[in-house]
Amino acid sequence: MKRKIISIDHDKCDGCGACIPDCPEGALQMIDGKARLVSDLFCDGLGACMGACPTGAMSVEEREAEEYDEALVMDNIVKQGENVIRAHLLHLQSHGEKKLLSEAIVFLEQNGLKVPEFAVEKVHNGCPGSMMRDFRKDKPVKPEGVMAGSIESELKQWPVQLALVNPQAPYFDREELLVTADCVPVAFADYHRRFLRNRSVVMFCPKLDSNIERYIEKLTLILSGNPIKRIIVLRMEVPCCGGTTAVIEEAVKRSGKILIIKEQVVSITGDLS
Repeated sequence: MKRKIISIDHDKCDGCGACIPDCPEGALQMIDGKARLVSDLFCDGLGACMGACPTGAMSVEEREAEEYDEALVMDNIVKQGENVIRAHLLHLQSHGEKKLLSEAIVFLEQNGLKVPEFAVEKVHNGCPGSMMRDFRKDKPVKPEGVMAGSIESELKQWPVQLALVNPQAPYFDREELLVTADCVPVAFADYHRRFLRNRSVVMFCPKLDSNIERYIEKLTLILSGNPIKRIIVLRMEVPCCGGTTAVIEEAVKRSGKILIIKEQVVSITGDLS
């Protein structure tokens, strides 16, 4: 994708290193006596480092680059302590990056870390609906075939949307992962008992969700960082939903693991093939 990103004129760079502290995101490093942009993923293109450069070697250009990933940046930033976290959030706030600020706050909440009050107020608590919750200890495991009285939810986690889940969430520490196209739980009446019971789950829409590449990257992290051996893919019969399986297959390929993928298709009338 084409976006704004830092550019360094290495003829002008004198290797002073003054820019490094102003890039808590971790996109810059000193290599061979010069400041280098080492990761497109970590550079937000907002130019916080430019003001510290005494030689004018740094500028912002628009070019093809990997999409900035706030979750990966936060994983690096939290290791540097509370002051660096605060500086990063203030940096996003000062540039009006409300979406990135929300993503940063969600990361802190999901990892049980304190969110600075100024940031909470700015984004209205960072969308409480995306705060991670693990219900597995609250709901006992039930044997197969047990249905009595009212039907109970089999959901043991929150969130479920792939855009919001943390790849390191504890509920992915299982051998099976359920990947569901968004429309399936509406069309298939027995979704909870037949498929969701005792499994972690992620959901997305291969047609309407815009950033499929980022979904592939996140699924790759989930698969490579957890003991998952089998993936159950549930998708609708409509042609556009076929992309669900394609996303999974690409993520498995990138993970380098050999996994079992079982695809099942639900018709628009709720039948399972």
